[in-house]
Amino acid sequence: MGVTEISVIAVLDDPVRRRLYDYVTAQDHGVSRSEAAQAVGVQRTLAAFHLDRLAEAGLVEVTFRRPAGRSGPGAGRPAKLYRRSAAELLAEVVDVTGAEPELQRSARSRGAAAGRAARRQAPDAPDADLVVGALSAQGYQPYQEEAGLRLRNCPFHVLASRHPPLICGMNLALLEGLLEGAAVTSLEARLDPRPEECCVTLRGCRDSKNNDD
Repeated sequence: MGVTEISVIAVLDDPVRRRLYDYVTAQDHGVSRSEAAQAVGVQRTLAAFHLDRLAEAGLVEVTFRRPAGRSGPGAGRPAKLYRRSAAELLAEVVDVTGAEPELQRSARSRGAAAGRAARRQAPDAPDADLVVGALSAQGYQPYQEEAGLRLRNCPFHVLASRHPPLICGMNLALLEGLLEGAAVTSLEARLDPRPEECCVTLRGCRDSKNNDD
C-alpha cells in the first residue's frame, strides 16, 4: 500500500505514531519493535501496531534479520526491523549534496513522459480533462477552481514537510514537464502553497488568454 491508499496526514496525526516515526527515521540502523517501544515509552504491542501502520503507508521500510550467530531451523524467527524509507533518505541526500537540479530534471522528464502517454491515449481530449486524468495517475487529487486546477494532496507530503523547497521544486518541475509532454498550452504550473494541499497549482495561461482575445 502507498500514500494514494492511506492518508499520510491521518497516519501521522496520532502522537505515539509520530514519535515512533521521528525516532525510526533518526536512526542509522534498523529498529526493532522492542527498541522503538522503549525509546518512546510505550508497550511493545502498541509500538508494533503503529510501526506496521507506518510501513503500510510507505513511511518506513521493513527488513528481517536473524539474531547474530544463529542460523538454520532452530535459530528462531527473524526479527522485524524498521528503518527510514528510501524516499526519505534520498531527499536528505539531495538536500545536503546540492543535487536539486538533477532531481528537477528527472522530475520534468518523468512528467513529460506521463504527458506524452496521456496525449497518445486521448489525442482529442480537452486540455483540462487530459491533465486531470494524467495527474490522477501520478497520485495527485486534482479539482477544478474558477482560475484553473488545484491539487488536494501532495503525494510526497511527509517529505515536503521536512524538505519544502526541494519537494515543491520537484513538484513544479514534474507538472511543467507533464504540460509540455501533453502539448497543453492553455494551463501553466505555478507555485501557490495552500495549507494541506500541494504547493503547485495550474492556472489559465496568460499567453493563451491573450491569443484568444
